[in-house]
Amino acid sequence: MWDGVPRAEAERRTGRWCAGVLPRAGGEIPWRRHGPVRLGSPMTTARPRLEMITADNVLDACRLEVAPEQRRFVSPVAQSLAEAYVHPDLAWPRLICDGDRAVGFVMAYFDLPFDFDAGVPDAPPRSGLWRLAVAAGEQGRGYGRFAVGAVNEEIRRRGGTVSTVTWKPGEGGPEEFYLGLGYRKRGLTDDGEYLGDLDLAAA
Repeated sequence: MWDGVPRAEAERRTGRWCAGVLPRAGGEIPWRRHGPVRLGSPMTTARPRLEMITADNVLDACRLEVAPEQRRFVSPVAQSLAEAYVHPDLAWPRLICDGDRAVGFVMAYFDLPFDFDAGVPDAPPRSGLWRLAVAAGEQGRGYGRFAVGAVNEEIRRRGGTVSTVTWKPGEGGPEEFYLGLGYRKRGLTDDGEYLGDLDLAAA
């Protein structure tokens, strides 16, 4: 599925192309490590979980691929991890796992000022989804919804009250998915992407 932060926002924050957010030590949900994960196993009955990206699972993350028609809406996981590596203060990447297999990837950002709010006095910085990719063979099983919910819980834990996402318009894109989760479309960014937000106090 999909990219989430306008390029211009990241450039303004960092001076180069990146986006998203990774908390420092002590600033994250205590997801347990479960060792290496596999791709392509049958769905389990265990609740999905998020895993930190480690030496044990980084290749599983990089092997994840969305459906061919979705590739124009989201960058490869390897690109996301490269951006997270060079900007560890701006990226919160996690592997979505079910049992012992990888089923998707999500990356969030926190407290990022948006040019979209330039005309709003004292507008607070935004937090939300930057990247979301569910493996082609794993879609339709609730993994994307779970990942969005997990990111939103982390935003709440940090004191945030609004979750933000941007998406590229087009047939086969993520608009229906995000609107179905309760995000409200607010308008177009300077990058030509739609911005949506969700009031976490009301969700």
